[in-house]
Amino acid sequence: MTTVHIAAAHDSSLGARDAEHATTLLAVRSVRKRFGPLEVLRGVSVDVAEGEFLTILGESGSGKTTLLRAIAGFEPIDDGEIWMGGERLDTLPPYRRRVNTVFQHYALFPHLTVADNVAYGLRIAGVAKAEIALRVNEALAMVKMTDQARKYPAKISGGQQQRVALARALVNRPRLLLLDEPLAALDANLRTQMQDELKALQRSVGVTFVFVTHDQAEAMAISDRIAILRGGQLEQLASPRDIYHRPASAYVATFVGRTNLLDCAVSSGIATCRSLSFPCAHPDGAAMFSLRPEAIRLSDRPTDISAVRFRAMVRGRTFQGPTELLALECAGGLSIVARVPARTALGHEMDFEFFADDAVAVERGV
Repeated sequence: MTTVHIAAAHDSSLGARDAEHATTLLAVRSVRKRFGPLEVLRGVSVDVAEGEFLTILGESGSGKTTLLRAIAGFEPIDDGEIWMGGERLDTLPPYRRRVNTVFQHYALFPHLTVADNVAYGLRIAGVAKAEIALRVNEALAMVKMTDQARKYPAKISGGQQQRVALARALVNRPRLLLLDEPLAALDANLRTQMQDELKALQRSVGVTFVFVTHDQAEAMAISDRIAILRGGQLEQLASPRDIYHRPASAYVATFVGRTNLLDCAVSSGIATCRSLSFPCAHPDGAAMFSLRPEAIRLSDRPTDISAVRFRAMVRGRTFQGPTELLALECAGGLSIVARVPARTALGHEMDFEFFADDAVAVERGV
């Protein structure tokens, strides 16, 4: 699995604490879905607040797209319930749900202009021409595509096509917008730009977004909260900051960013992993802790007596611009990694330190 370094978690307008107390728009209750003998969703429960940007994050096969399709009504569920605004959704056909979906492949009609692509659904629904024109102009203005209204999809860029797909969904004034990896086809620079635009758009229109991705950095950048799925089950639901700094399990800790997993024995408030020991509040017995590489720093001159100090051999270093990743070997054969500011010279053996609170107890998982 590819891991990513995330320098800082996203601070959004609707944090995890706010989401917990906001009005619930969408409630997924113990949803199960099977394809033959394979159970793809195994009792998933998620609440999404009004106006929230929730991201469903997971590896391929985790069930994230199936969950999105179940909410949209494209996949019937085998068990559980889905509610939106006090109305049960899973008993309704897709066209009766105030839900719109933007897919990875935008499926724009090549023979229709940008404006006509956005207007298409309204025309099928029999909306009056004057209202169609008003709503299309409004939707195009939201995504900054008014000046491209008369162009055809082949004449606009991939990022612009993505905006048209968003406008086509927003023109229907949904209460909930589902997005299934809509940025996956864009190049890296455009993808980063569209992440910022997508979040700004969501804030401005106030529509609740449920966004699916397998990209950890993308999820951290745009989400109010992240729901991590693993094998059809919910592994953790929290803000990006809590997902990163307080992972619930070893799986979350290694899936989002990079970490050191310390397999410890705890006795009388002291956790010991080979030669490394630090104070903790965990009960006596076996425990696993996650320690992020950036929590470990060089200790040329001890500055805090509460820091946990240790000596290690520098076995390797990887330059990464402003920082570098050090492969360290501690006494007793313990191997860990540290992320420190880039510097020209390093000794073969050096002192390092971290704060005990940065070592977070996590469930081992399977």
